Amino acid sequence: MSAREVVRAYHDARFRGDVAAAAALVGEPFSFRSPFIASADPAGHLAGLEGFLRVVTEVEMISELYGESEATLVYDVHTATPAGIQRTAEHFRLHDGKITSIMLIFDAAPWQPMAAAIR
Repeated sequence: MSAREVVRAYHDARFRGDVAAAAALVGEPFSFRSPFIASADPAGHLAGLEGFLRVVTEVEMISELYGESEATLVYDVHTATPAGIQRTAEHFRLHDGKITSIMLIFDAAPWQPMAAAIR
């Protein structure tokens, strides 16, 4: 599968709440970093997904950039929280058709008061 196919399959599975399908696209070694968590566990970075998806009302893709072994997605996550719409950038690195690194970038300040409730 191409970087585009892998990353879009991962993104779509994650926002459907399909942890197993998303985790199946992740390789080892793996690293995940976001303003809230860092993880080397291919499934562990998805642990709080169910709580997060309870507040997501829409995901609006803004831009998709693909290379041979990397990708960057920029999207707005619409939420039913005081955070409202969260502009997000996500950078992926791939090796042998699997995601080996994800860097999630967003302004965490609006989420600080709600962090414990959605984990």
